[in-house]
Amino acid sequence: MHICTDSKRLCVLVIKSEIMRSAGAYLREQGFIEILPVILSPVTDPLHHETYGGAIDYYGRPYQLTKSMILHKQIALRTAPKIFCFSPNVRMEPEERASLGRYLAEFVQLDLEVRDGTRDELIEIGEGLLLAILQGVKERCPGELELLKRDLAIPKRPFRQITYQEAEQQFGEKFDDALSKSLAAPSWVIDFPREVREFYDREDTSRPGTLIDIDLIYPEGYAEALSGGEREHTLSRILRRFEQDGIDPQRFSEYLKAVEEGIPPSAGFGIGIERLTRYICGLDHVKEARLFAKVPGAVGSI
Repeated sequence: MHICTDSKRLCVLVIKSEIMRSAGAYLREQGFIEILPVILSPVTDPLHHETYGGAIDYYGRPYQLTKSMILHKQIALRTAPKIFCFSPNVRMEPEERASLGRYLAEFVQLDLEVRDGTRDELIEIGEGLLLAILQGVKERCPGELELLKRDLAIPKRPFRQITYQEAEQQFGEKFDDALSKSLAAPSWVIDFPREVREFYDREDTSRPGTLIDIDLIYPEGYAEALSGGEREHTLSRILRRFEQDGIDPQRFSEYLKAVEEGIPPSAGFGIGIERLTRYICGLDHVKEARLFAKVPGAVGSI
């Protein structure tokens, strides 16, 4: 057991280290294997919100800094049925997001994917993962939690579920913060409209326009914890989504080659390590959750 005597920052680092240890241990117990992250690629997550480009010249070809491992995770499932990685992501968000307290230009995401997985299976994994992490921190870092004055509650399963439409009706279009502040325990948002998510999120064939997606929302105003869902994996459906979303298929030619060769149906999610650390430690801003933090719009830091 570590007892933190020097600083709040050291307490946070000790807890973050335990988060990653306990997360990896839990996933390995569930049959996952860890793969190494991809940092540079000709394709990456297009995202459905504004970010600045991260393109570089890679031996005369334009490559991008990874915004998420989603496309690579789908392809990786050809080799192994259940995979995870601690993936560095670079997302240069607009400067105005810095004040929200939960955005970094550089962060790490625990990404996992399950071949032939379903949303219900993801919910089971997500709840088990979060509980394993919280219990690990509570058991191994009591001194750090005490110094941070954080009384860590272990939520009960199953977590509450609310549809996107219900959340929007109750709290408005951008409901994450208001919903989070209303919660006493982590809760799921399900059934997202197609327009608010990316082309790889699977549309429910029995409910056109509705995606088989999930977000986990932290309580106490800490907002989104986890995002994922079932994936599109057939070429015709992906190309249809490109057309609906106005995406040039040429941008994703390398990915589409893999899809044409065949990728399995899957489901997966990503959970931000720094946001999870912020929630567990009760931090005001996510920048306190890592050394050398880069906040949107802030330049000059090492």
